Amino acid sequence: MRNRWDEVREAPADGDRLDQCVHVSRLLGADPDLVLHGGGNTSVKTMRQDALGNDVATLLVKGSGWDLATIERPGFAPLRLERLREILGAESLSDSAMMNELRCALLDARAPDPSVETLLHALIPETFVLHTHADAVLTLTNLDDGEARIRAALGDDLIVIPYVMPGFDLAKHCRDLLGGVTGPMPQTMVLMCHGVFTYGESARAAYGRMIEIVGRAEQYIAEHTNAARPTAQTNAARPTAQTEAAPDIRGTAPDALELASLRQAVSRVAGAPMIATRAADPASTAFCRRPDLATVSQRGPATPDHVIRTKRLPMVGRDVGAYAKEYVAYYESQESGVSQESDSANAPMTMLDPAPRIALDPELGVIAFGRRPKDAAIAADVYGHTIGVIEHAEQLGGYRALSPEDIFAVEYWELEQAKLRRAGSPPEFAGEVALVTGAASGIGKACVEALLGRGAAVVGLDVDAGVTTTASGPDYLGVVADVTDPAAVQDAIARAVDRFGGIDMLIASAGVFGASRPISDFDPRQWRSTLSVNTDAFADLLAQLHGLLKLAPRYGRVVLIGSKNAAAPGPGAAAYSASKAAATQLARVAALEWASDGIRVNIVHPDAVFDTGLWTPDVVEARAAHYGMTVEQYKQRNLLHTEVTSEIVGTLVADVCGPSFRATTGAQIPVDGGSDRII
Repeated sequence: MRNRWDEVREAPADGDRLDQCVHVSRLLGADPDLVLHGGGNTSVKTMRQDALGNDVATLLVKGSGWDLATIERPGFAPLRLERLREILGAESLSDSAMMNELRCALLDARAPDPSVETLLHALIPETFVLHTHADAVLTLTNLDDGEARIRAALGDDLIVIPYVMPGFDLAKHCRDLLGGVTGPMPQTMVLMCHGVFTYGESARAAYGRMIEIVGRAEQYIAEHTNAARPTAQTNAARPTAQTEAAPDIRGTAPDALELASLRQAVSRVAGAPMIATRAADPASTAFCRRPDLATVSQRGPATPDHVIRTKRLPMVGRDVGAYAKEYVAYYESQESGVSQESDSANAPMTMLDPAPRIALDPELGVIAFGRRPKDAAIAADVYGHTIGVIEHAEQLGGYRALSPEDIFAVEYWELEQAKLRRAGSPPEFAGEVALVTGAASGIGKACVEALLGRGAAVVGLDVDAGVTTTASGPDYLGVVADVTDPAAVQDAIARAVDRFGGIDMLIASAGVFGASRPISDFDPRQWRSTLSVNTDAFADLLAQLHGLLKLAPRYGRVVLIGSKNAAAPGPGAAAYSASKAAATQLARVAALEWASDGIRVNIVHPDAVFDTGLWTPDVVEARAAHYGMTVEQYKQRNLLHTEVTSEIVGTLVADVCGPSFRATTGAQIPVDGGSDRII
């Protein structure tokens, strides 16, 4: 641990306590060894005025849905501190009732839902309160002699709280415990198998204490183990590989097909398409090859908070059916106990899907699953840190986790079940993966945007380096690749499968339109280069992707961006027209051959799409003048007198990939505003 108070940017003035809290929160959130993906929470106590101008003692606490790494002032929920302390006096309160009381205590109805640990923040008297799930602290608490190890590593100036489920029960337990504390209150509270609280009268003091405490834990681990924690990483950020050209590559790498097959099996059990993210770095691979993996990995998560992301146990190997049966048995055994003991027995409980969120395989590495790429990436990240905790805890005497009953209580917490009931329908293509060629501009870029807008994960290929910035976020991977280089395409496909688990849709948009040239002035180099991009590359893509498209969780789809010229060629465009006609025939043959695999293949034929790189303003003006038209008239030179844009084509492509076209294959769909030559 390194104290970064002055490293990132100058801390805000002491006079603005909320700005101080934002600053310290971001410092904590920037360190994944302290908090991960929405974990942890912070608060500050201050005075505010209500709508009547009255001064009100206020607790500003991190709101639900905000991440400490990026939190801003609106991310803190303002609550009446006096009311919170009244709520703390209750002897019994369900967590749903507690959350209702917290919302009633808000000074601003527009504020986010307060943290479930708000009452504990209100209980601690210091001004600034910080809570993290630090890996080093979790490592020590997840030992049989965890409390003794904590005191040996961190000293006696702390309070150790046995595990109590977060929410009202934890706040009540701490209330009763702290009521018996005499003298100055220790500045640290360690919650077994949960995390650590530090606090102080200034943000800097509370933060300094957090760094000191976690640093002591790290030092203790370093002194009592023989190796630094290996860092497990996903392949999501792997740089583009520079692959030497290899002639005549066909088919898909076996490990890619194995991962796609596993993804398909998990998706079937989950009842919906899932993203699969693979981590095959040395630390992940070494963990998956531990001789005791079948036992050490089956003890539970490092903290119950992680169960929402990773489920209680990972799957070892690839038997998804067996894992699902064991999960159902776990649910049924625990659910019956909850029905007998819980005060919320009347609340309906819905079983989550029984599919794994983490798989551990000696050959494939660590695979994380999620409905969206972000979900899979978070699960992978959380489990990467879990590996570090387990590895160190095993060296310190043996990793252990909480009981299945404790984990189930969080996994099926009434608050989590309420979120499940409120959740809306996922986007149309959630969990599915599309590969788009020619994605840096024009129609290809529009297809990327349309598919992302409907929830797909998208891999964009283009020879233009701008493909890496066509879109941003965890749902998009841009790869610089020449589609005429089979080795480069194979490497791009391997990266796509590592990142997302498979490919369900191919949108072949890459194309070239050479200079106008009559057949009498035939140029063999132009002819070959045009067919190489427009036809040969498409054939190679079909060959390389067939195996993956067969393994699509729903069904495979191919959409070729053809051209009006395939049916109605123009003079001077022999190479372009012939290449698009040949590619159209390829797609039709694929539709015939692949129908038995459930793969549908369709062609979209655009014409006169002027917002692409093929049409510069000068070219458009020249062509309009040639026909004696204005530019606007020339752009609408079709039966419907409407301009065809890349966005229109991209939207149609997404439609063709959707369920409305479930019974359509081999179709050729014009998007040209109506052409009398085609009709």
